[in-house]
Amino acid sequence: MAEGGPGEGKGGGGDPAKTPGPEERTQSGSGYCKWFNVRMGFGFISMTHSEGSPVEPPLDVFVHQSKLVMEGFRSLREGEQVEFTFKRSSKGLESLRVTGPGGGPCSGSDRRPKGKAPPLKRKPKGDRCYNCGGLDHHAKECGLPPQPKKCHYCQSVMHMVAQCPHKGALSPSTSQDPHLSSAASTQSQEESSRSGSSPREGPSSSPEEAYQRAAHGQRWRKTRD
Repeated sequence: MAEGGPGEGKGGGGDPAKTPGPEERTQSGSGYCKWFNVRMGFGFISMTHSEGSPVEPPLDVFVHQSKLVMEGFRSLREGEQVEFTFKRSSKGLESLRVTGPGGGPCSGSDRRPKGKAPPLKRKPKGDRCYNCGGLDHHAKECGLPPQPKKCHYCQSVMHMVAQCPHKGALSPSTSQDPHLSSAASTQSQEESSRSGSSPREGPSSSPEEAYQRAAHGQRWRKTRD
């Protein structure tokens, strides 16, 4: 019985040397930058020559900033001539090493990613003298004698802001024209007295509803009579 190593009975030799598949073979090419996003750090190269042979139409080769041979901020300028090695992967053609013409460094783009705008600083409020209201000194540095206290709302010396009659909690309609609100209230009271009902009766005391209640009371009296 002949002795043989493993695998000799099925071909009479050792394991054949592994050859790189089409997705692992490295090729060289040249072309120009089609576009490059400096903020995201990637783009595409239009390959016009592969292994010294022209490529028509040009093929797109993915390029990442980590594959660029250059100093400082790594990027490519649109239209820049480059030489590179690439491979074919499941996603397509990907560059492995990108240089300028003749193997020199890439020139790169002049663009830089825009950083976040710094937050706007609020202007500090100036120091105010509580005695005279000046903005260039404090009360202890004021050269004027003690001034009478004023209302911070209307600048009156007769009362403080807590007792200010001009800063009452008024509704938007009455705060615009107080005379109009008083006239409307007087009209509603007159119409309510004509209809024989109190102005406090009912959920609302607006002039329109008071007029409707008065008209309804007159119609009811006519039908009763």
